[in-house]
Amino acid sequence: MKYIIGIDGGGSKTECAVADLSGKIFHSNLGKPSNFLAIGIDAAVENLFELIEGALFKIESDFSDIETLLIGTAGAGREEDARLLESKFNDYTQGEGIKIKSVKVVSDSRIALEGAFSGRAGCILISGTGSILYAKDKNNFIHRNGGFGRMIGDEGSGYSIGRKGLAAVAKELDGRGKTTLMTQLLNKKYNISSAPDLIINVYKNNFDIASAAETVLAAADDKDSVALQILNEEVDELLLHINAVMEKMKSKKLDIVFTGSLIANKNIYSDMLRKRIDDKYSSVKIKEPDNTPVIGAILLAKELLNV
Repeated sequence: MKYIIGIDGGGSKTECAVADLSGKIFHSNLGKPSNFLAIGIDAAVENLFELIEGALFKIESDFSDIETLLIGTAGAGREEDARLLESKFNDYTQGEGIKIKSVKVVSDSRIALEGAFSGRAGCILISGTGSILYAKDKNNFIHRNGGFGRMIGDEGSGYSIGRKGLAAVAKELDGRGKTTLMTQLLNKKYNISSAPDLIINVYKNNFDIASAAETVLAAADDKDSVALQILNEEVDELLLHINAVMEKMKSKKLDIVFTGSLIANKNIYSDMLRKRIDDKYSSVKIKEPDNTPVIGAILLAKELLNV
């Protein structure tokens, strides 16, 4: 029997699904992370191989039965990075005496989009540590907005919100800004009570900037004006993503799914975003995803096989 294998690879875990050529899932399992930009490409390849090997063992099959393998993983947003992982994975399997008929690497956002709408046209807005928007139009053309990374992009993300929150705290500690509840919350959670504390944590102790978004959300929940201003600014940035993709698609109608830890979960920020979308875009409909990203990997692999 021939199989399709779909992979949803992330920074904390990787999910594998095995399906027949009709797309029916036979088995799924979880494994180690596979974001090769975070853990290194050699470690990612080894983790992927180990996960797939384990899945095949469970269904009493082997690599020769794989018709196609589609890996959707964090870090593969750029074409050259995706092709590099493909090459490294093929080199590794061939070194083990294994030849897989077809291996394709795409971004984790791509499989999330495919799964969310079961292959139909639609849009996913991702806001977690970073941010990006992916859309598929009625002609199956993929549009992308954002995804420029924390140095020059990631507007509306946890990193951007966290950075602005820390900047507001820095201004208060320095006597240059408004008093904000975020300063108290940051001290309570991270024992940061002075400008030197903040500087040391951010620049010496590798403070997780995105984690400070929780402090901003907590302060905004308590009606802190500085925190609310930050969230309003970041909502505006995500609305720019939506507006831009509608311009690209030349469509006033859009079905959108929220993904990413910051907006997929209910909190003051996701509530603000939903309300602003409802107020500004009457033809934009926020929906729940049809399927998980790993199912999206299976659907995309099936599409590439033309079966």
